[in-house]
Amino acid sequence: MKQVAIQGIKGSFHDMAAHQYFAGEEVELICCATFEELFGAMRRDSAVLGVVAIENTIAGSLLHNYELLRDSGTTIVGEHKLHIEHSVMCLPEDDWSTLSEVNSHPVALAQCRHFLSVHPELRVVEAEDTAGAAERISRLGLRGHAAICSKDAAPLYGMKVLEEAIEDNKHNFTRFLVLSDPWAADHLRDTHLTNKASLVFALPHEEGHLSQVLSIFSFYKINLTKIQSLPIIGREWEYLFYVDVTYNDYTRYRLSIDAVRPLTRQLQILGEYVARN
Repeated sequence: MKQVAIQGIKGSFHDMAAHQYFAGEEVELICCATFEELFGAMRRDSAVLGVVAIENTIAGSLLHNYELLRDSGTTIVGEHKLHIEHSVMCLPEDDWSTLSEVNSHPVALAQCRHFLSVHPELRVVEAEDTAGAAERISRLGLRGHAAICSKDAAPLYGMKVLEEAIEDNKHNFTRFLVLSDPWAADHLRDTHLTNKASLVFALPHEEGHLSQVLSIFSFYKINLTKIQSLPIIGREWEYLFYVDVTYNDYTRYRLSIDAVRPLTRQLQILGEYVARN
């Protein structure tokens, strides 16, 4: 059985991503209130895996998670892209006519602005977690309250789904990273069968260094799929660059790493894994 740490509780999108990625395998969830707690669970037990959201097609990158990932010493061994669909649900005794408040995570609320605009009678209250909002309404018997979360949470907490797919944009996906202790990573994937890598590096504060790095990747036919810069705290106007690359030749990819390393500082391979469409 795999122990997998997630942020959130059963019925959350992290729960769905973990079970979809490890489909057909027994999974024991370690539910964490925060991402810091998630990485802490992995530190305490090297056998624990992690599933962490890293970017959303609408909300963008989860910048703090990049920092937590880099500092954690864990390795990326996979990724999963989850289609995010929001539903509104309430206690079985409630209905549209009795609702006065809707609860959810701020990102979920932002992704359902049109739905909320046509229900001005509902007071919008932020919660720490989407599924957590449903669980709290159920546990406390909060009549008149609704939750916005995945419809999968409804049967878990005895809730009634009033409307499905209420998100504004139907092309709403979140990309999750699957993390492991580096010593256990080789048991989860064959490095030479991978086709994607995540890197982080710093560059001297001099003109042209980033373009040189990108030119080297281009020369070795390494495809850059994402680049995210974050400031280095305490060093004004200096940045860390988080880069995702894909490749179809592992040896050529490693040659490109050797070629860019002298141009960078603190280059770290965060993980090599199989890209998922």
